[in-house]
Amino acid sequence: MTDFPLHTLESAPPEAREMLEATTNRFGFLPNLMGVMAEAPATLKAYLSLGEAFGETSLTPVEQQLVLLTVSRHNGCSYCMAAHSLGAAMAGMDEEHIEALRTGAALRDSRLEALRRFTLAVMDRRGWVPHEEQEAFLAHGYTRRQILEVLVGVAMKTLSNYVNHIAGTPLDEAFSSAAWSPKGGSVETAEEASAATPAHPSADSTAPVPGA
Repeated sequence: MTDFPLHTLESAPPEAREMLEATTNRFGFLPNLMGVMAEAPATLKAYLSLGEAFGETSLTPVEQQLVLLTVSRHNGCSYCMAAHSLGAAMAGMDEEHIEALRTGAALRDSRLEALRRFTLAVMDRRGWVPHEEQEAFLAHGYTRRQILEVLVGVAMKTLSNYVNHIAGTPLDEAFSSAAWSPKGGSVETAEEASAATPAHPSADSTAPVPGA
């Protein structure tokens, strides 16, 4: 594995420093992911821009975190699973759903489960999601707009997941309470999700919870 520096505000390339300063002000510390990305300011800019765009979608904060966790688990990214487990809690996702997303279990909320399955289908099929799977997603109250918005979250997390894989980004102490690792390196596929029997009866979606 190639060694990548964990940049600080002082060591980062000049083009990255303003972005790192804004990130530090937002989180109260500089996450190691951003310190790694700062080696290539264009990569850091792309990630932050995608994150901002995803935050402006019509998906609720809980739904956004669901997409980010589903992608990160599919890609086996320990760093992003830990960070977004905490992010999901801050967004108002209940603990049962967070744990289900961390283990790859079906969600008791039928609407959120439809979003999870659709996100898995996008990943598994590299975007070639069959018409019937798109219609199943829409049948749970989602829209064609949101089909395209899910892709923004997939792009955002695929970028950070791959950076973490290549650089071996160390987990920040701030995220250590939610540390995660793939069991046996296995990831769930859309087919496995469809075949799984939910652990609880389907429930109607709860009202959107404002994000942090």
